[in-house]
Amino acid sequence: MARSKGTNHRGSASPGGAPTPTAPAAGVLERLTPEEARSTLRLLLEKQPALRAEAEGLAAELVAAPDADDIADQVFDAVSSVDLDALNSRAGAHAWGYVEPSEAATELLGESLEDLIGDMKRRAELGLTVAAEAMCAGMVDGLYRARDIKSDGALGWSPDFPVEEAGHAVAELMRSCPPAEKQAARVRVVEAMRARAPEWASMLQREAHQAAD
Repeated sequence: MARSKGTNHRGSASPGGAPTPTAPAAGVLERLTPEEARSTLRLLLEKQPALRAEAEGLAAELVAAPDADDIADQVFDAVSSVDLDALNSRAGAHAWGYVEPSEAATELLGESLEDLIGDMKRRAELGLTVAAEAMCAGMVDGLYRARDIKSDGALGWSPDFPVEEAGHAVAELMRSCPPAEKQAARVRVVEAMRARAPEWASMLQREAHQAAD
């Protein structure tokens, strides 16, 4: 059968016969490269100049490096507040099988820091390396403070979590850094770890080197 005049398989036909552009796929913003995202923002602000002040305020908040000591306090509070009630609800027999208390504790403690790890990685991927490094230093500091805590909660069931999660945080930071900034960031991270977590410094240095290679 002949195709009707004025139609196009990529879009519907306009009254004059020209194809109507297809709407962009949902989620396209999440798939933009950093350069495409910058271009999109520039074009948006050219079309909607009233949004510039709000955009600049958000950018200032994003670029500003968080305070590492504040992050350390937040991490310490997060891991030390995972209590027995949460542990008891996760561990034990379930429809899908039996969960060991130590496994449940490690899962719960990791979940308590997921958002911080994700935010650190996002900043690093955007090239906001200094801000990401501050977050990593704060997380390691908070975990270092929690290493010897006598806890009846999740930490008591997963005593190796602080050091293992500190290594994970350093590795995730290095993997997320842009290639051009990776080596310089590694040097700064290693120095920060020596100051904030001296007993873990050698281990964290190995994690940083392996993840940066």
